Amino acid sequence: MSDTQGPSLLEDADIVLVVTCAIREGAESKVWNKLQMLKGLKKKRAQNKCNTPMKIGVLGCMAERLKHQLIEKEQAVDLVAGPDSYKDLPRLLAVTDNNQTAVNVLLSLDETYADILPVRLNQDSVTAFVSIMRGCDNMCTYCIVPFTRGRERSRPIDSILEEVRLLSQQGVKEITLLGQNVNSYRDLSNETHYGGLPADEETHLVKGFRTVYKRKKGGLRFADLLDQVSRVDPNMRVRFTSPHPKDFPDEVLQLIQERANICRSLHLPAQSGSSAVLERMRRGYTREAYLDLVSHIRKWLPGVSLSSDFICGFCGETEQEYQETLSLIEQVGYDMAYLFSYSMREVRRKHS
Repeated sequence: MSDTQGPSLLEDADIVLVVTCAIREGAESKVWNKLQMLKGLKKKRAQNKCNTPMKIGVLGCMAERLKHQLIEKEQAVDLVAGPDSYKDLPRLLAVTDNNQTAVNVLLSLDETYADILPVRLNQDSVTAFVSIMRGCDNMCTYCIVPFTRGRERSRPIDSILEEVRLLSQQGVKEITLLGQNVNSYRDLSNETHYGGLPADEETHLVKGFRTVYKRKKGGLRFADLLDQVSRVDPNMRVRFTSPHPKDFPDEVLQLIQERANICRSLHLPAQSGSSAVLERMRRGYTREAYLDLVSHIRKWLPGVSLSSDFICGFCGETEQEYQETLSLIEQVGYDMAYLFSYSMREVRRKHS
C-alpha cells in the first residue's frame, strides 16, 4: 500500500496488504497510523452487508517483530506474514476465508528469493537494484535486523548473473548489488564452476577487525561475485550496499582498482567514532582500526568517494564520545553521511 493510492481505491479493495519496515520506531509509527485508518475503512465497509468483508494483512519486518501484538492491539488485522512467508500467502488468505486469523512468521535458513525477478515499475529507468543476499550475522547491539530478517544466506551466483544479463539487455546502465551485509556474500552452490575459497579456508577479514561468529569456510565470496558481475557488461556501472567494514579484503579493493565499471564510491558504516561506543555496539573494531582501513582503501583507490552511517545517542554515550564521532567525521572527510538518532528496539542484545 502506498500513499499515492486514493481513499476510493482502498475502500473498494477486498484485500489490503501493508508491507512494513521495523528498523526504526518512526517507520512502525507510520504503520500503526495506517492500520487505524484501515480499521475505519473496514468498519465502514462492514456496515454495508452487500460488500465483501475487507481483509487486512501486515507483511514484512514489523510483522516478524510484533507478531500477535498486531492482532491483539488493532483487532482488525486478519493476516500476519513475516519476510520469508510470501509463498504461503495463498494459504494464509484461504485461512481467513473461514473467519480465522492467519499467522506465519517463520524465518527461513535458505530463502533468498532467487526464483523471483522483481517487477520494474519504471521500464525507462537506467538504474536497477539486484538483491544478492539476505539476513545478517553480525548481531550489533543496536540493530534488529538479525531478528527480523534472520541469519545470512546468499543467492546462488547463477541466479544473480541471469538477472544482471537481463537488465543489461533491457538497457540498464547501472546496477546496485543489495544485501543487509552485502560484502559477506557466500555461495556454496557453484564452487567447482567459478572457483572460490577452498573448503577449509576461512573468510578473509580486514586487519584489526573481528567477527562475533566463527569465520565461515569455503564458498564463492563477494570478490568472486563482483568479478563475474562486472564482466557481464563492461559498460554497465556496478555499485554495492550496504557493506560491513570488516569484509573489505584486498581482493575486493584490487577488483575495484582494475575494473573501470566498478564505481569508486564505497559505503563504510562507522556508526561511531568512539572505541568505547563501538565496543558497546559490538561492531568488532576500534576507531584506530577503522581509520587504518580508510587509509588502506585510499592507497588502493586514490580519489575514492566515501560515505558512512552514524548513530547519535546510543546507550550511555557521553559528550566526550559524541565529540570523538564528530572528530572522526572531520578527519575522514566523507563525501556523504547518513546520520540517525538512536532508536530503541525491544528485541536485541541490550546495553544500558
